[in-house]
Order: sequence, then C-alpha cells, then structure tokens
Amino acid sequence: MSSCKKIELLAPAGDLKRCRTAVDYGADAVYLGGHNYSLRSRAGNFSIDEIAEACAYARAHQAVIHVTVNVIPHEEDFEGLKEYLKTLQDIGVHAVIEASPAIMALTRAEAPKLEIHCSTQMSVTNAYAAKFLSDSLGIDRVVLARECTMAEVKEIAAGSPVDTEAFIHGGMCVNLSGRCTLSNRMTLRDANRGGCAQSCRWMYRLYQNENEISDPQHLFTMGSKDLCAADTIAGLISAGVSSLKIEGRMKTEYYVASIVSAYRHLIDEIYDAHGPLSDERMAYHRMEIMKGENREVCSGFYQGIAGSESIIHHPNSDADVNHGFLATVKEMNETAHTAVIETRNPFNLNDEIEVLSPGRENLVFKLQMIQNEQSEYIETSRVPMRRLCINAPVSLRPGDILRKGNSR
Repeated sequence: MSSCKKIELLAPAGDLKRCRTAVDYGADAVYLGGHNYSLRSRAGNFSIDEIAEACAYARAHQAVIHVTVNVIPHEEDFEGLKEYLKTLQDIGVHAVIEASPAIMALTRAEAPKLEIHCSTQMSVTNAYAAKFLSDSLGIDRVVLARECTMAEVKEIAAGSPVDTEAFIHGGMCVNLSGRCTLSNRMTLRDANRGGCAQSCRWMYRLYQNENEISDPQHLFTMGSKDLCAADTIAGLISAGVSSLKIEGRMKTEYYVASIVSAYRHLIDEIYDAHGPLSDERMAYHRMEIMKGENREVCSGFYQGIAGSESIIHHPNSDADVNHGFLATVKEMNETAHTAVIETRNPFNLNDEIEVLSPGRENLVFKLQMIQNEQSEYIETSRVPMRRLCINAPVSLRPGDILRKGNSR
C-alpha cells in the first residue's frame, strides 16, 4: 500500500456549502451536478459560477471536482452541450462522469483536457468493457457497477487499462446500477434523465389474482438497504482500485461531514497500518460511519450475490431519522471558554457532546451551561436554528459540528 498512489476518496455534493464541507472533512475529490445533463435533477445542483467557485475551493485544498453529465440523452439534450463541456474545461473541472458514448465522443473532441469517467449507469462488470471503452472512446476511468463482487473487482482492476472506481457507501438501486423504469412507468419521471421518484422505496400491496396476499400491517417494498463497505476498504485498496465513491448528492451537510470524515479516518488508518485493521478498530470505524446514517445498511454485492437480507421489509418512520446532529459552531470565545452555536436537534444540560472538526480527531465534552438569546440559563434546547451560548472546555472552530456523544 505504501508504494503506490494513495486511493482517492470521492464525495458527493448537492450544493456549494456541501462541496466545501466534503473538502474540509477530507475528500480528495467531489462530484456534483450542473443544472442540466445530470441524473439528480431534484438536488440543489450548481450554476456555472458555482462550479467555478467549487473548483477554486478544491484547488486551494489540493482536491479536484468531477461533474456529472450522465443523462441518457434524447435529441433535444444535445442543445448547448458542446458549449457546456468547453466551459467546464475552462473553469477547471477535472473530470466528467458520463453514461452516453455520444457524449463521451463529444467530450473527447471538444474538451480534451477533461478526464472522462464512465458512469455506473453503463454497468461495467468486466475488464473487456473497460478496454473497449478505453480503445473506442478514450475514457480515463470506469465506475464499476454496484453489482460487482470483490472477486470481480479484483479481476477488473487487474485487467483494466484505465483507473477503476468503486462505490463504498450510500443508496443502492433496485435495478442493475440505475437501469430502472419504475419511476418512468409510475410517475412519468424519467430516472435516466434525472427525475427518479424512488418508486422502489414505496410501500406496495401484493395480490395473487384478485386476492391480497400481503399483510396490511407490513406492506411490501423493493427498497434496498444502503451500502456500507467499511469491511471491504482494505480489500479494495489491495485490489488496485483508484477511487472510493460515496453516494448521496441529495444528502444533508451533516451526512456529508459525518460519512466523509469517518471514511477518511478509516482509509488513513489502513494505510498507516499497511493493511487490514483489527476487529476492535473496525468496530470503532463502523460505529463512526453509522453516526451519519439514517437507514439500515448492508455490504451490497461485495461478499457475493445480495440476498433478501439486503432489502428493507418494513415501513420507515420518523423514528428512523438520525437525530444525532445537535448544532454547528458559529463563534468561539477562547478567553471565556464559551461558544455560540446554531441548534438543530434537541439536547439537554449534562449531555455528552461530540465535536466533529475537520482534520482533527473527535473531541468530547459535557454540556454544563446553556444560555439563550437573553443570556438566561436554560436546561434544554428544543427549537432548531436558534443561537445559544454554551460552555466550551475544548477548542472549537466556526463550522465545527456538535452531535450526541455515543450517538447512533
């Protein structure tokens, strides 16, 4: 591991703030979408000026920006595309993620400085496909289908003439790497043009002929548990994969900070140890990753074909939502050892608080003082987006995230 280039940690961003957060918490690269040609049309997404700003911020922190141009295009989608690709090249984008051979060819001809990364939408599951795409279209990287096993990943990485990228965390598609038409059929929202309604996560009644065979209290869903490949990171590094990808351009700033930070620490520790970690250390890192999750997780296909245990068989509820995010730090008074925070979820006096801070190990302290806007001492906080003053026995920085100690 020490003799080769360190593997890239690639994080998602749905807007400029989340992009900065991903970079701050340790992402080597961030992928994002513009207002057009992207498969997450319901994410915040970026204007050209915002993409340029993201590129500048990334460069200043030794990171790079990838832009999704992964729409499956109809005739009208090519209008303005050539100019768009040239603009991405001019403002400093490092790579574009694409799923259409036509768009790949256009990129290579019109914006040759951009790296072309073959999207997971193309379902690359073998080295022959990687070689064909490299030879015929000049791509620079293949994003492997999420359905690949670890044995297949090793074989593809060894035989591919270009870099490989593998998903390690986030949503899994009910169909083969996004080739789904449920949303199109049921809502007229085209999943392959950015409009997925996530129909697989709806609750369904099952019928045999005219008779309902589903339990009305436990309706059927096709939604998969999220992928969590923490136990596979060392294997992916050893296999020669070039980039580890976190899914989630529609996720919150807290999710981005927590998940990126957790995987950053895990990857760094694996490199420091020159190989797999002990069961105890892996349990710690899995716990850190789950502090940012809202959904159940599984190992996906890395250990073999995913079975029924990878499907969520019960309705989701508000009880499943992660309430660990308590506040962000706005100001720190080092002399008084106090901080001004902006609240999110409820907390109480004497709670254990954990600090998530870019580039540092997590800090922990006990909440022993809370003052409201009128400088009155209070014992609980129940109102989000409120500015409060708290004790700060550890050094806090503006932008630090406060969450529940020992929280999920």
